Amino acid sequence: MAAVVVLLIGVFCLAFLPQMWVKGILKRHGDERADIEGTGGEFARHLLDRMGLEHVAVEETKLGDHYDPEAKVVRLSPQHYGARSLSALVVAAHEVGHAMQDATGYPPLGARTRLAKQAHNIEKFGAIVMLAAPIVMLLARSPHVLILELLVGVLILGTTVLMHAVTLPVEFDASFRRALPLLKAGNYVPEHEMPAARQILRAAAFTYVASAAISLLDVMRWLRVLRM
Repeated sequence: MAAVVVLLIGVFCLAFLPQMWVKGILKRHGDERADIEGTGGEFARHLLDRMGLEHVAVEETKLGDHYDPEAKVVRLSPQHYGARSLSALVVAAHEVGHAMQDATGYPPLGARTRLAKQAHNIEKFGAIVMLAAPIVMLLARSPHVLILELLVGVLILGTTVLMHAVTLPVEFDASFRRALPLLKAGNYVPEHEMPAARQILRAAAFTYVASAAISLLDVMRWLRVLRM
């Protein structure tokens, strides 16, 4: 029991400490600056045009910074889309990095996109399995059915952890093999601010560590139910 508690605390820290770190990094470099000529949205548009990706749109969203490979849209949160800050520029470059991956047929991005669709559907199905388990047990009058249902549900929810694990290499590629060279080649970030830019790029990639850990927390919660 003590080992389970320690493991839960560890996963909890892994889930929420990265979130706090990411928010801290983005906030630290999120001040408006007069020496930055354009907003994050304008910078994303500039980079896309420079890379010959005029067909990719740039939009503001409240759903978090991301690139939509199906709609071919770079979407930036309000604090980055309309801001003139270092965080806004670097996050915009990171999302453009995903558009570059898409344009070059980067296989892991395609795999991540397919997994994300499947994980979303599987997660919904898993929730239904969990909710239906007690009813099935009552109808079948056998506790073994409940155990089977819960095991299936835990297995299904565990696929979301796999999806986020696949996502990490995609994010680091977008940050350090796509966005960082762009920022350097165009001299968009002064040399003395490159360490800060790298921090922001790392933070953008590590948001998925927290997502994976939160998914793992869900799986462990159902495992505890199963033990009961």
